[in-house]
Amino acid sequence: MTFPPAAVLPAPPAAPSPPPAAAAPRTLPRLLLAVLAGLVLYAAFPPLDLPVLAPVGVALLGLACRRLPVRAAALAGLLCGLALFVPLVSWTGTLAGVGAWFALALLQAAFFLPLGAGLAVTARLPGWPLWAAGLWVGQEALRSRLPFGGFPWGKLAFSQADTAFTPLAALGGAPLVTAAVALSGSLLLAAARRPSRTAGLLALAAVAVPAAGLLVATPADGPRRTVAVVQGNVPRLGLDAFAQRAAVLGNHVEATRELAAEVAAGRVPRPELVIWPENASDLDPFTDPAARTAIDGAVRAVGVPVLVGAVLQGPGDQVRNAGIVWDPQTGPGDSYIKQHPVPFGEYIPYRSLVRRVTAKVDLVPRDFARGTETGLLQVGPVAVGDVICFEVAYDGLVREAVRAGGRLVVVQTNNATFGRSGQSEQQLAMSRLRAVEHGRTVVVAATSGISAVIEPDGRVARRSAIFTRDVLVADVPVRAAHTLATRLGLLPEIALSLLGAGALLAGVRQARRTPS
Repeated sequence: MTFPPAAVLPAPPAAPSPPPAAAAPRTLPRLLLAVLAGLVLYAAFPPLDLPVLAPVGVALLGLACRRLPVRAAALAGLLCGLALFVPLVSWTGTLAGVGAWFALALLQAAFFLPLGAGLAVTARLPGWPLWAAGLWVGQEALRSRLPFGGFPWGKLAFSQADTAFTPLAALGGAPLVTAAVALSGSLLLAAARRPSRTAGLLALAAVAVPAAGLLVATPADGPRRTVAVVQGNVPRLGLDAFAQRAAVLGNHVEATRELAAEVAAGRVPRPELVIWPENASDLDPFTDPAARTAIDGAVRAVGVPVLVGAVLQGPGDQVRNAGIVWDPQTGPGDSYIKQHPVPFGEYIPYRSLVRRVTAKVDLVPRDFARGTETGLLQVGPVAVGDVICFEVAYDGLVREAVRAGGRLVVVQTNNATFGRSGQSEQQLAMSRLRAVEHGRTVVVAATSGISAVIEPDGRVARRSAIFTRDVLVADVPVRAAHTLATRLGLLPEIALSLLGAGALLAGVRQARRTPS
């Protein structure tokens, strides 16, 4: 038996070559996409107020971070945060200057560093859209607490004051709304990356998330009370400090007396309580006899209890930001002291050190003392949960005021310093979400606007224009029932944050096991 020469034997089939690894995405286009994501997110908030763009911004950031190295993804997160926060908090520059504005924006954007890295690490895990939602909530939880008590501005939930996502606040508060927005956006991204049949199902799921909010009841019934909100407005700039304070107080006294005259003439219904804004009296009525006489006269004229926003002297060299219940018969009574003064706005941490960096530290010559009691006040016939200005942004402060027995939430605020920026509209959006979250009427009393009366379902029943004198009188529901969100408290935020953290750990472990 003979064999053909080896040269003519057929060659064995070649082993199939492994498929080429997918090319790593180019970093620069992804970083530019992250900047676009931040700008789209900014557009979701007031003053542009295009909330439908919030899930789109989430999807764009997820795409920018996907399959990037962790460090590059972290940088993408930072750039997204800067593109969001630089325009969003531009109003801070009107008082503290450009340096403080950019410092705050950079500090907030820094929390997007771990968010970007986390999105990249968890993107290869099954079910990654759900883990992305947890990462967004965790980022906001940290940002709302660190440093110096945190700064919750720019939560995804605060872009959703009047959308299909909004009713979800009644179930799990602002954290659940944020998670729903992030989940919907991540599902949109997943749909864009899948074959047509799967893409359709994912897109349907992305729409189903907010649609679920339409199934949540937001009752607005309850016993009704008549409340009046006095917006006295501020005088022209250029007055010295004392004259400015006296003029602001005078404006609120005059507006209240005008309200009393309207009531006496039968042109408006008689209110059962009246709300003045934060800083309506920067002159301490307990140490300034003229201020006390003016306030007392206005309260007696209207004939019902008034919640007066005032700055009080002490303890020591400090001052206090207070809401004082002023009765027409007995005068000043119980008060609420602001629990969360604004760092670098109402007090200066490490004052001597900061003074070496900027002389603007002396724009806050005296630190505001921190209150220790929950803002529950009996104002006439209504138990009021009082929060002052930026406190409406903090989940816990509003929740504890309602849990303590507040049947009407009052936000006393002074936004005059921020001019016609988007700050007032942003704060109003937060107040609307709080109304739904806790099933409470929310009354916003602002020195120069925007004052508003918000129904428990988030609908704005009355609102003022900015930089005008106005008095809002409204018949509002005063509810006692607690929403599920009020009862659950921190639990949704904790659960969702742990979900994101657990996925991040799983993603890190998977990456370490996977050969490079």
